Amino acid sequence: MINTDQYQQKLQELQETLEEVGFLFDIENLKEKTEELDFKMTEEGFWDDPEEARKIVKAANRYKEEIEYYNKLVKDLEELEMMLSFIEDGDESFEKEFYRELEKLEQNLEKKRLQLLLTGKYDKNNAILAINSGTGGLDAQDWAKMLLRMYTRWAEGHGYSVEILDYIQDPEAGIKSATILVKGENAYGYLRSEKGVHRLVRISPFDSSGKRHTSFASVDVMPEMDEDVKVNIDPKNLKIDTYRASGAGGQHVNKTDSAVRITHLPTGVVVQCQNQRSQHSNKDAAMKMLMAKLIDIKEQEQKEHIEDLQGEYTEIAWGSQIRSYVFNPYNLAKDHRTGEESGNISAVMDGAIDPFIIAYLQGKRAEE
Repeated sequence: MINTDQYQQKLQELQETLEEVGFLFDIENLKEKTEELDFKMTEEGFWDDPEEARKIVKAANRYKEEIEYYNKLVKDLEELEMMLSFIEDGDESFEKEFYRELEKLEQNLEKKRLQLLLTGKYDKNNAILAINSGTGGLDAQDWAKMLLRMYTRWAEGHGYSVEILDYIQDPEAGIKSATILVKGENAYGYLRSEKGVHRLVRISPFDSSGKRHTSFASVDVMPEMDEDVKVNIDPKNLKIDTYRASGAGGQHVNKTDSAVRITHLPTGVVVQCQNQRSQHSNKDAAMKMLMAKLIDIKEQEQKEHIEDLQGEYTEIAWGSQIRSYVFNPYNLAKDHRTGEESGNISAVMDGAIDPFIIAYLQGKRAEE
């Protein structure tokens, strides 16, 4: 017989989470918006502008889906309460179903609560994530490679696909830099929490004296822009270089000058790509990265035009570490912005960074 008092408390906690989700949903506002759009769709001449009409229909359908999803969560909680009452009355046949549906509701509520914390303009987009080794020599390059693995494992664990855009390996150890495209809904919304400097403290495997070393790597995160986002960049402000690819990619990329590096002269922003099949494809990918970066800077500096951006861009500075990963003399990963920490450093390096992401998003939401 299950402890019904314990599960009554659990259902009360789920009720509180559901109320929080309802607040984040702004469910009453969604209903009002849906009614307004439904009324618009009945007006004469609604389809005179087909493109605008399709946008309205799409928005209305999205609002309705959100409302239906929320109502389903409410209904699922009510059914759990009913099943628990039957169990309290001695009907144990509901126990297995109760456990199963309880776990499912917990997962759905947490997933939706996290999604609703994503309020940025580009949060739903794919993410371009660039890792660069910093001070620390071979240790820093090894650290950059460890971070690349961590983010790849995190992405794969969430059903995202990962495409390598640029990869510069050091002949001795680790990587000098790498850029990946993480594809999937909300990838940028989650990964933007990782932007900054990451610090590693450990006994160096490259130091025969067994001393502790501190290494740094920077992580930059940008949203991949949709095809319909147009950015006017004056070609005269671009310096485009081609060079022989040095990373993985087969014989072709190592025998031709297929890799492309683009420098935006007014800001000093540099992007590069070498893992596509041709120079043309590498240039297209690099231009996408550049547009994403310039839009990101423009919004941070609250500029209206790309042309207004001047000066070398150095936001990710070595003194601005966001998180420390300590392997010795103790195990601890700690985020310096939120205070979130984990003593299971192995799990963190295997991609278990959701608690850090959630704490960051909750903090940002509280600031709004």
